[in-house]
Amino acid sequence: MIKLSGCIEMLFSEIDEFADRIPAAAQAGLPAFEFWTYSQKDIDAIVDAKDAAGIQIAAMAVEAPQGMLSLSAVEEFTYCTEAAAKVAKRLGASVIIAITGWEDTERPRSEQHEAIVACLKAAAPIVEDAGLTLVLEPLNILVDHAGYYLYESAEGFQIIDEVGSPNIKLLFDIYHQQVTEGNLIANITANIDKIGHFHAADVPGRNEPGTGEINWSNVVAAINDTDYDGYLGLEYQPTIATPKSLELIQSVVASLE
Repeated sequence: MIKLSGCIEMLFSEIDEFADRIPAAAQAGLPAFEFWTYSQKDIDAIVDAKDAAGIQIAAMAVEAPQGMLSLSAVEEFTYCTEAAAKVAKRLGASVIIAITGWEDTERPRSEQHEAIVACLKAAAPIVEDAGLTLVLEPLNILVDHAGYYLYESAEGFQIIDEVGSPNIKLLFDIYHQQVTEGNLIANITANIDKIGHFHAADVPGRNEPGTGEINWSNVVAAINDTDYDGYLGLEYQPTIATPKSLELIQSVVASLE
């Protein structure tokens, strides 16, 4: 059964102080929240706000400027994973999110694929020892992230297989994969054991689920029919007040339990 998490980078953007978005997420009924990068954030304030609000942190990002597309990046990516793992443990987060970086069109994709696998294999012992899951995120290149290397879920799942660690999985972003390829339910259910986290927004517009073409109820029901027990991160631009949009989303999820 999925649990909801709110990405407070995009939600509650009307609240200027980042840490103040955490109690707002709790007051809106979310059991967890997540965010992107951490190095420019006040980690002590986040921990204090989380503890005071009684809410969990679902996920945060690995900050690896060089990406994963060259074998020369393995050492840096390993170092960055170690750093992110320490912060995640301090925060009580269970998932750290990694991205590949932007494709080098002057080099074969096969070389870049190989480098991603090498980076993740090097990072695997770190997250295994820390009891964390590192998730690799495909992004769409048609609307939001032109030039990004990993966009098809099939290649993402292939990478996960090649790495071969139970602590290295895919982040399946329902928004990005609908833009890229569709076939959401079949791709999710056939590969659920390789998925460590979900993100959700609707298409077009990247607004709250239920505003576009994705059959939100059917997708959530299909996930609930599997043995997935992780989080679904709500990573969208609200078209109405954030608490109201969350109320509508939570009512759909509750109706499927």
